[in-house]
Amino acid sequence: MNRGARGAGGQPHGHPHAALTRRGLNGEAAAISRQLYGALDLGTNNCRLLVAQPSKSGFDVVDAFSRIVRLGEGVSQSGALNPDAMARTISALRVCANKLKWWQVPRVRLIATQACRTAVNGPEFIARVQDEVGLELEVIDRETEARLAVAGASPLIAPDARNVLVFDIGGGSTELMWISAGASGHKLDLWTSLPEGVVTIAEAFGGVEVDEDTFMAMRLHIRPMLEAFGAELAQQIGRAPIPDHLLGTSGTVTTISGLQMGLRRYDRSRVDGSWLMHDDILAVTAKLLAMSYQERAASPCIGHDRADLVLAGCAILEEIRRFWPVDRLRVADRGLREGLLTLMMTEDGTYGREP
Repeated sequence: MNRGARGAGGQPHGHPHAALTRRGLNGEAAAISRQLYGALDLGTNNCRLLVAQPSKSGFDVVDAFSRIVRLGEGVSQSGALNPDAMARTISALRVCANKLKWWQVPRVRLIATQACRTAVNGPEFIARVQDEVGLELEVIDRETEARLAVAGASPLIAPDARNVLVFDIGGGSTELMWISAGASGHKLDLWTSLPEGVVTIAEAFGGVEVDEDTFMAMRLHIRPMLEAFGAELAQQIGRAPIPDHLLGTSGTVTTISGLQMGLRRYDRSRVDGSWLMHDDILAVTAKLLAMSYQERAASPCIGHDRADLVLAGCAILEEIRRFWPVDRLRVADRGLREGLLTLMMTEDGTYGREP
């Protein structure tokens, strides 16, 4: 899977099909458009879109879009999506709709997750999106979300791994998936979806000023949920299982990886597939706890939009690592969108094939 870099306006830059943006979708370009797939993931915190076509490596990304919209802002307290959050999200979804129209994408799947699942006015918002933007969002259940996360991240499971814990720390939920590997491929043995993510934890405990006591309170809040899943897993397998490595797909682990490398600007090509060791994670977490909100916001790998959320993610991660104390964590800058693309192309028999 390869990604094309984006220039101004979100159009591909330096990608083999960037010329399509100049000559328009006709003739040969229109033929290429028939091979395109679109995947949109509207989460509690982010709105993300990928447009891709099949290739020998799986698929190549032709266009991409990502914007922090915080759709789930305040939902954990009020139970409803608020007007400002919905307006921000509608604006981002219009960009996505325009991209899908520009590329004339014939095969799409557009999903919404935790915020729309739990908000009392979630169905009204979904109907509004269809009326105002023309996009028909599918609110997926927790199991589907877990399976898509696995489908998106599984190419990064180490070839020699027998068991892996895959986790996705989202804005409003955290998915945990126990994967076993065998001759027939990867098998999802057990999964859970915890009703807490970086947004809900930050709203409950505060994310701007986080000291050691606040950080520990965040950890203790999530601990019983992880212990319950661990007990269920041990009962199913017959022992307390230890994975060969962890595989994390979320802004938390990609941020830690970028900081550990000392990147001056975030670079997906270096972060996706990187490995973090136990001491690396401890050092970066301690550094983040010592930083002020302003210092976190100024970091090129964090930014203003994530500065109040990153330590909530670190707290969840530390509890995951406490329960499954393995030394290696692989970082995936990929997730539900990649899972959607993989499944659609597999269904069509086009995954891993030249267009």
